[in-house]
Amino acid sequence: MADEKLEIDWGNDKLFKAQKQIEENQYDLEAWSLLVREAQGKWIDDVRPLFEKLVTTFPSTGRYWKIYIEQEMKARHFEKVEKLFQRCLMKVLNIDLWKLYLAYVKETKSILPSYKEKMAQAYDFALDKIGMDIQSYAIWNDYVNFLKAVEAVGSYAENQKISAVRKVYQRGVVNPMVNIEQFWKDYMSFEQNINPIIAEKMAMERSRDYMNARRVTKEFEAVTRGLNRNSPSVPPTGHTEELKQVDLWKKYIAWDKANPLRSEDMTLITRRVMFAYEQCLLCLGHHPDIWYESAQFLEQSSKLLTEKGDINAAKMFSDEASAIYERATASLLGKNMLLYFAYADFEEGRLKYEKVHQIYSKFLDISDIDPTLAYVQYMKFARRAEGIKAARTVFKRAREDVRSRYHVFVAAALMEYYCSKDKNIAFRIFELGLKKFSDNPDYILCYIDYLSHLNEDNNTRVLFERVLSSGSLEPEKSVEIWNRFLEFESNIGDLASIVKVEKRRSAVLEQIKEFEGKETAQLVDRYKFQNLYPCSAAELKSIGYNEVAKTSVKSFHPLSSGVLLETEEETNHIPRPDFSQMIPFKPKAQAIPGDHPVPGGIFPHPPAVAQLCTLLPPPDCFHGPFVSVDSIMDIFNKIQLPDTPPLPSGDNDNDVKLFDLAKSIHWIVDDSQDGSISIPPNLNTQKRRRRALNDRSMMDDSEDDDLAGAPPVNDIYRARQQKRTDTLPTELECQTTNNTFHIPSRNSQNVPSDLHLGLYSLLVSLRRCPVTHRSVYAPHGGYQEQKIL
Repeated sequence: MADEKLEIDWGNDKLFKAQKQIEENQYDLEAWSLLVREAQGKWIDDVRPLFEKLVTTFPSTGRYWKIYIEQEMKARHFEKVEKLFQRCLMKVLNIDLWKLYLAYVKETKSILPSYKEKMAQAYDFALDKIGMDIQSYAIWNDYVNFLKAVEAVGSYAENQKISAVRKVYQRGVVNPMVNIEQFWKDYMSFEQNINPIIAEKMAMERSRDYMNARRVTKEFEAVTRGLNRNSPSVPPTGHTEELKQVDLWKKYIAWDKANPLRSEDMTLITRRVMFAYEQCLLCLGHHPDIWYESAQFLEQSSKLLTEKGDINAAKMFSDEASAIYERATASLLGKNMLLYFAYADFEEGRLKYEKVHQIYSKFLDISDIDPTLAYVQYMKFARRAEGIKAARTVFKRAREDVRSRYHVFVAAALMEYYCSKDKNIAFRIFELGLKKFSDNPDYILCYIDYLSHLNEDNNTRVLFERVLSSGSLEPEKSVEIWNRFLEFESNIGDLASIVKVEKRRSAVLEQIKEFEGKETAQLVDRYKFQNLYPCSAAELKSIGYNEVAKTSVKSFHPLSSGVLLETEEETNHIPRPDFSQMIPFKPKAQAIPGDHPVPGGIFPHPPAVAQLCTLLPPPDCFHGPFVSVDSIMDIFNKIQLPDTPPLPSGDNDNDVKLFDLAKSIHWIVDDSQDGSISIPPNLNTQKRRRRALNDRSMMDDSEDDDLAGAPPVNDIYRARQQKRTDTLPTELECQTTNNTFHIPSRNSQNVPSDLHLGLYSLLVSLRRCPVTHRSVYAPHGGYQEQKIL
């Protein structure tokens, strides 16, 4: 169904395009989302092929199964609903899917005489499979409420009901899950209503396990934070988000393996870890390492239980490990050789050889695969388990398979040589393969290596002559063979034979355009040994030896990749950017006020400033007031300050507190058109109230001063402030484009001298204390608060 084309008339170009995208890439999640969202509003009979292809493509995604089943339930197709549940329920441990199953049983079986029994069985079945889920509180609670609602006639039936409810409660309060606190409270309330004495005893017995489960629940929530448990399973792409999810899943599984419940029950530990693996496989079903690790964990648990003497549990976990491999190779990873081979080795370890034959045969029966490696592993297994004759039988099957490549012949020949110690059989296998792969230089090189290991010079030379003179190899493919022939003669032949082979090789290389005019480069192969060369790297490159080596299909010498020619000296001549001219850059989507934006990011702060910024509160903590710095600077540029400090003279006889005035007096920019700041002569009712409050506070301050006594005669601070007041300008006015700042004359009868000093001091300090709301003392009016730009 997954390979069939959808032929649904959507009546929409966008949906038709999404359907085409799915045909090209069946794992296009965006296209699937569009089609599924549209299909949910159509009649199920019209879009059933779409849903079938959806659940075939994503067989482990519970969300898609749930949508499909809900559409069938809307159409009252209960037979199809039950078949769908049979297909997915045991394999997809999704909490929402299981809740839908319970709701379906409750809806459709309520008219049956055996409804209560069937519903209780359904709840027990669900809790056994999905009860360990962290979000399973709803199922536990529904089961308890269902049991409580059952009518019990007679004392015996009532006791049975109480026992059933208590059993569910006691199972649930030790199971880590969200809302476990509420479940515990309900349980205690239930016991209290039955018998307070028993309730106290139960609380003492169960409270420790409950506290342990509650602790694990909090740890679980911390470990799984950021985990997406509803993402469909798609083949690995290597994206950052996918790698992050894989890492989170593995951390979660490792945490569960560490036994956070601190239980000594090995069966319970294994169950919980396997449930974590099952949840992981719903999202990472295309990752073979998760399948393999889960099966390995079951195998290790089986061995531990065997050592402890629990044979039945050990066998059960061993069978479950086999089932894990079977599920993996039968569903998402049906063509993954790694899992097939691991599955075969696992069954071989259990001495189930017939099962191993079935596993290899199942993989080899797949039509669109390369079976070469599978045949090689199959031969090795047959030799280990049943002897060399069984391996020869597998080799015969591999020879008859047209999909097999030359590796099968090499593996079979070497197996005969190393295992049966019969080099003649190996020689015949190589000769048999040479008839089929005479045009394959890789196979010929394997044959040459085998003869070289036997140290049979004559046979090796004959093989070179047969292959190179047969004409089956094209000149480009024969370069490797000629290089090996020259090396062979250089090691065991005389100078005449070396020169002869070199001339023959040159005649062949002349047919290749890349080798024209490079006779000296060909001479290098006569004298080199392994990675030792008769010229420097620069000289080799100048005579074109590097290019000669690269043109060969797969050169046997290290220079084929040109790695050795790239020495440190040459590396230094590679053009590199001038890092000293590069400016610092920090990628950022949107620059905030105060940043220095450059294309694609910002110019970061210098290290010292960046360190300071880390110590300061973040900018979003400050919501105002903000100051127009340009306007303030323009004001202060026009202010005429005294050139010399004022001389002290006289005492300050005023009773007004200067610090209180300095803190309360602020400059105001009037909202009027001229933007001037002034002290209004008249105040409205609201301002009068504010004045009354301020006068009252001033009276309180005066009373405090009276209680404190008169200031000392030699009060240096007050004397200094009075002298400053005497030296201030008689009137100060600063005007900008939009605003006029005006300080009344210090000789004004309505403004105390200390107030005048406070206004002047505040104007001087505005450069360091930017504000937007300021209060001004007005004659006969108290304080007035206004805004500044």
